[in-house]
Amino acid sequence: MSRSKHFASPSMVGHDAGDEGDQRAPSKSQLKRQMTALQELGERLVGLPDSKLRQLPLAERLYDAVREAQRITSHEGKRRQLQYVGKLMREAHVEPIQAMLAEWDGESMEQVAAFHQLELWRDRLLGDDEHFTAFMNLYPHAEAQPLRALIRAARKEQAANAALLPGREPQRKHYRALFQEIKRLQAAANAEPAPSAGDDADDDKR
Repeated sequence: MSRSKHFASPSMVGHDAGDEGDQRAPSKSQLKRQMTALQELGERLVGLPDSKLRQLPLAERLYDAVREAQRITSHEGKRRQLQYVGKLMREAHVEPIQAMLAEWDGESMEQVAAFHQLELWRDRLLGDDEHFTAFMNLYPHAEAQPLRALIRAARKEQAANAALLPGREPQRKHYRALFQEIKRLQAAANAEPAPSAGDDADDDKR
C-alpha cells in the first residue's frame, strides 16, 4: 500500500509555537509554500469520492467547487477550477480535514505531527541559513556539503518557479528531494540504539 500525501496547513508551515520567528510576518517564500500546500490539499479533495467528501467539514461553497472540478473534463477548464478550489482552501479550517484524511489513511495523529515537523525543518533550511547549524547539531551524522548543495538546488528551483509564466507547471524535484533527505536523516537518528542500563553499569566500573 503506497503512502498517501499529507499537506501542511498555513499554521504549520515555517514556524511553531516555540519559534522566535512567530513574532515576524511570514516571508513571501513562506506564503508561496503555504498556498502551494493548500492547492495540493484541494486537489486531493477533488480526487475523493462524494461519499467521503460529505464526511469532511467543508463549507458549502468549497464542496460545490470540488464537485464541479470533478465534473469538468477539459484540461484547461479543470485547471482553472482547481485554482479556484485552492483559493477557497485559504478560507478553510484545514486541520480537521487533514485529521480525517490521516484517519482514512490509517495513520495516527502522531505520524501526522512527525510529518509536519519534517516540513518545518525543510522550510527553515530553505528560508534561512541560520537554521543549518541547529539542524546539524540535531543530526550530526548528516553530511554538510551534500546537504548544502541540495538546499541550494531547491532554492534555485523555487526562484525559477516564482518567475514562471501563468499556466506553466512548477518544478518541485529538489524541493521533494530535500524533504526525503531530512526524513532519511531523522529515521537514521531514531534507529540508533539507546545505551542500555548494562552499558551504564560497565562505564561505572571503569
